[in-house]
Amino acid sequence: MNQIDRRTFIKLLGAAGIISSANGFVFPGSAMAKSKARVVVVGGGFGGATCANYLRQYDSSLNVTLIEPNVQFITCPFSNTVLAGMKSINFITHNYDGLRKNHGVNIMHDTVISIDASAKKIKLKSGKTLAYDRLVVSPGISFNWHEIKGASAENSKIMPHAWKAGAQTLLLRKQLEAMKDGGNVIIAAPRKPFRAPPALYERASLIAHYLKKTKPSSKILLIDSSGDSEELAMFRKGWEKLYKGMIEWVDGSEQGEIVSADTKALSLTGRTIGTLKGDVVNLIPPQHAGKIARVTGLADESGWCPVNPQNFASTLQKNIHVIGDACIADPMQKTGHSANTQGKICAAAIVIELNGGTIPDVTYNTGIYSLLNPKYAFSSAGVYRLKNGKLKQVAGGLSAKKASRKTRLKEARFASGWYKGITMDTFGKT
Repeated sequence: MNQIDRRTFIKLLGAAGIISSANGFVFPGSAMAKSKARVVVVGGGFGGATCANYLRQYDSSLNVTLIEPNVQFITCPFSNTVLAGMKSINFITHNYDGLRKNHGVNIMHDTVISIDASAKKIKLKSGKTLAYDRLVVSPGISFNWHEIKGASAENSKIMPHAWKAGAQTLLLRKQLEAMKDGGNVIIAAPRKPFRAPPALYERASLIAHYLKKTKPSSKILLIDSSGDSEELAMFRKGWEKLYKGMIEWVDGSEQGEIVSADTKALSLTGRTIGTLKGDVVNLIPPQHAGKIARVTGLADESGWCPVNPQNFASTLQKNIHVIGDACIADPMQKTGHSANTQGKICAAAIVIELNGGTIPDVTYNTGIYSLLNPKYAFSSAGVYRLKNGKLKQVAGGLSAKKASRKTRLKEARFASGWYKGITMDTFGKT
């Protein structure tokens, strides 16, 4: 999208903010407390936790169960600040107490191993079986290791991806701390679609922020298989201003993506860019929908899950909805804010359908902040509507390309406010 003036942009970003409503849904009459249906939500990230939260807010009679194997959720948003030493891992770690205590969501820390769509039942690793009237699956991503020779979950202990926050984030941070001054960091990303594409450029920025302070002779090589973009141009302008000569961007879009990794040599080989050796290698593999979605017939040949964007119902399995990174909701990017928005719309649609209502046309919105250092950020916003059964972006864009230092500082502060707001909204905190 084109650059837009500041007043219009702020208005759009407000529309893409944390909206504690149904994004335009109007509930039919007294339908809010009648259904008493059983809704099971699989996956406690930005999509699943938000959906469970808002299902109960929209209809307190619903029996809502959220199934998530982990007791705590560590967010990918703001995980790059941990790599930069700006925040601790505790800052991006959240629990499910708010959903349980404030909204009456049943929390089960377990893993779904199978889904019987015809019988409307799921089986858990613990041996339990749960019946449902509606099922929401929000499994996030899993890694497609076989596309890169030498890449594997085990080898990610040497070449961390850190694209699922937590232990991998801490490992990459530890490697950066141990690297000598003058060392080379390689960041390699796959072709789209993958989780949170703008986070790739933020990562390079914030690692550069850390290196500039502690290891100023070091370099970052960013291998980007998505090619050039207007958003990348914004980052590159910031890099020229803040980290001149420290970050080198390599276009891997023309058959240049990584095809093999050598963990002993700490090297990566691309189709056309040859073999590159680093002191720290951040290899982000190709991705597809989380395993449970793929093994239960919710994903198509692309590895992602096709849905009806009006209510995020699977087009492959009846009475199952898929939200978040796993679903195909183009042109919405796979981000935490997209998942949060989808969770609310999905929850509202389920409540309306269970109570015999008709789903109206609604507005979908997203926003994302990108930090280049603690005092320099910019943002983007997107507003979407359904047209002929498909999502179309009707407004949005990047914050002003030419902005003062004061404006960039304000956006960095807004980023912190955005993070606080979306995590409180998602996890039901007060």
